[in-house]
Amino acid sequence: MGTLYVVATPIGNLGDITYNAIEVLNKVSYIAAEDTRVSIHLLSHYNIKNKLIAYHKFNENAKSSKIIDLLKEGNDVAVVTDAGTPCISDPGSILVLEAIKNGINVISIPGANAVTTSLALSGMDTSSFSFYGFLSRENKNMNNELESIKNDNTKVSVIYESPKRIVKTLEKLKEYFPDANYCICNDLTKKFEKKYYGKIDEVMNELTSNDNHEKGEYVILIEKVNTIKEVDNDEISIEALLIDCMVKNNCSMKEAISFVQKNNKISKNDAYNASLNIKKMF
Repeated sequence: MGTLYVVATPIGNLGDITYNAIEVLNKVSYIAAEDTRVSIHLLSHYNIKNKLIAYHKFNENAKSSKIIDLLKEGNDVAVVTDAGTPCISDPGSILVLEAIKNGINVISIPGANAVTTSLALSGMDTSSFSFYGFLSRENKNMNNELESIKNDNTKVSVIYESPKRIVKTLEKLKEYFPDANYCICNDLTKKFEKKYYGKIDEVMNELTSNDNHEKGEYVILIEKVNTIKEVDNDEISIEALLIDCMVKNNCSMKEAISFVQKNNKISKNDAYNASLNIKKMF
C-alpha cells in the first residue's frame, strides 16, 4: 500500500513551507488539492509537477474512496489545502479517517498554522486555549456557538473569519464579550500583515479605518476577563464569589481565596472563613 501524507502549506509567504514538505510533494504520485488553481501557484514556484486531484469539501466523500483505491494500488498521495494544515477547518479529515480504517499509513508533515502563529504574537496567556474555527453563518447557530465560548473555562478562544464578514462578527462579539482583550490578525506572514490589539471598540475603529480591511483572512483571539463585582453591602456573599471563581477559572479553593481577596475589598481572614463555610456545606 501507499502512504497518505497530510502536508502543511504556507499560510501566506511561500517561504513558510518546510524542506520536508517540498521533498514529499516531489516524490508522491498524486497531490489531492483543495483548489488546484491555488495549489498550482505554490507547486510551480518550487517546480513540482506531480498529478493534481481536486479534493474539496463538496466532493470529499466521493473523492475519498477513489484516493483510497489509489493508495491501495501502492501510490503515495499527499493532501494539501489552499493554506495551512489540512483537517484544521479545511478538508482532509474524511480521507484520513478512511485511510486509517483501511490500514493505510498516514504521516503528517507539519508546517505553518494560523492558530499557533497568531497565539505566538498575541501577548496573551497561551498556556491553554480553545479553537472554534469559522463560526456559523446562521444567526441562531452563531449565538449558540458564542454561548459555548462564553461558558468555556479556557481564558483564550480562537476563531477564524473571512474579510467580508469581519466587521459583522466583531459587532456580534461585542455583545458577548464587551470587556475582553482582543488580538486580531490579518494576512499572516504576508507583506501587508496587520495586527490589531486592545478592547473591542479600539480594534474595530482601527480596523475599519484601514481601507483594505476587506482583504485577507482573519484570526480573532478573545481573552476573556474575569468581571466579578466587588462586594457591596453584602450584595454578593464571599462564599458565592469563591464558588464563582473556582467554577469560572477551574482553580483550587486556595487559589480562589487569593484571587477574591486580592480583587475585592475583603480581608484575608474573611475569605478564609467563607471557605470553611463552603466546606461545611459539602
